[in-house]
Amino acid sequence: MEWCQVVRTNPQRRQALLDASIEVLAREGARGLTFRAVDKEAEVPAGTASNYFANRDDLLVQAGHRYYERLVPDQSVMVKLQGPRSRETVTELMTEVVGRVTRFRTGYLALLELRLEATRRPELQALLTERVRADLDFNIRNHVDNGMPGDENTVVLLFLALNWLILERLTLPGVFTEEQADELVRMAVERAISTPDRA
Repeated sequence: MEWCQVVRTNPQRRQALLDASIEVLAREGARGLTFRAVDKEAEVPAGTASNYFANRDDLLVQAGHRYYERLVPDQSVMVKLQGPRSRETVTELMTEVVGRVTRFRTGYLALLELRLEATRRPELQALLTERVRADLDFNIRNHVDNGMPGDENTVVLLFLALNWLILERLTLPGVFTEEQADELVRMAVERAISTPDRA
């Protein structure tokens, strides 16, 4: 009789393991991400994670995918793109993005760990490069296609500025208060959009 490894496909269990991986990455760093640590975090029997992921590299790549899945904005956010084409609307959208990412603190910290690990792992670097570029292109397309004030460079500048603001809020929260962060978002939008608002 021939034996072969059975690949586990329970999607809920896989998601739970990936969510646990994100928590381990955020708390222990990439070096602490082991199948054993993931099993313990997910509160599943030892050996479970190894039934779902081919190896540690596969786990890292899939954790990167899972982070982005969990950050997809809900429909109510997308509807705001149909609202007034003004700096105020852009400010509201950018404040929502900063809040959404900041609330998923462990996810962002895990992503930072993945980015550092990507400097040593070409497959992970390729995944993150493709994913970040796709997200940026998606945001540029939505901004321009919906007639928001500013242009492609507006979106890129806000992406860069607000990512660093999020980094400060999550790693050194004493640097800026939440109120200061909101004001910085407003100022970043105001300065990134140099053309007059279109009604």
